[in-house]
Formats: sequence, structure tokens, C-alpha cells
Amino acid sequence: MKERSNINGSFDDPGNARASSKSEDRTFSRLVQGIVNHLTEIVRSELRLAQTELRRDLTQVVKASVFIGVGALAALYALGFILLAAVYGLATVMDPWLSALIVGVGVAIVAVIFLQIGRTRIKRASLKPDETIQSLQENITWMKKQKE
Repeated sequence: MKERSNINGSFDDPGNARASSKSEDRTFSRLVQGIVNHLTEIVRSELRLAQTELRRDLTQVVKASVFIGVGALAALYALGFILLAAVYGLATVMDPWLSALIVGVGVAIVAVIFLQIGRTRIKRASLKPDETIQSLQENITWMKKQKE
């Protein structure tokens, strides 16, 4: 039986095929290990991104809640002044209730402004980690393309 020379000038023999199969197994295991390591790092980075997004969104909610709290407090004062105006209106016919009513309406206007600002900011804040979801979808699409 003659040994044939291949393109590289080496001779084909069955023992050499086994050696290359073992090196392919090692290469495959390294490839799988690399994929697992990369996937682990991707998951960790996605979790860090989600934490950052949630912190940012919670900060927005807290800031908006301050405006709602101030607006609610102002609304309570407005109600107090309006009630005081009603009391003065029943007690006398002129000056004291009119001044209390003007102050009450002014505080009510301030309360409405603060409540609207807080409401607008709450609507803008989303507790859904949009960037993380988009990044995960991109990673899934990328992995599907790698399989093809």
C-alpha cells in the first residue's frame, strides 16, 4: 500500500486523522467555552444595564412624586382657604371673606400647576427597561444569524 502525498506534502495515514480529530475536539471545546463565557458576560452586562435603567427611572418617579406631594399640600391649603372664605362669607357680607377667597383661589392655581407638572413627569417616566429589552432582542437576533 502506497502512502499518498496531499497538497501540503504530508502523507495521509489513519493515525494522523485521529490526531487532527483530537485537536478539532479541543478547538470545539474551546469554542463552546468561549461562547459560554461570552454569554455569561452578555447576561451580566444586560443586568447592569437593567439596574442602571431602573435606578434612573425610579429617580424620575421620586422627583415627580415631590411635585405631586407639594401640589397635594397646596391643594389642602387651598381647600382650607376656600372653606375659611365660606365661613367669612356667612359671617359677614364683605371684606374678610373676599380676601380669603382671593388667597384660596391663588393657592388653588399654584396647586393645579404643581399637580400638572408632577403628572406630566410621571407619564414620561417608564419603569420598563426599554434599552435592556432592545439590547436582548438584538443579541437574540445576532445569535440566530450565527446559527445560519
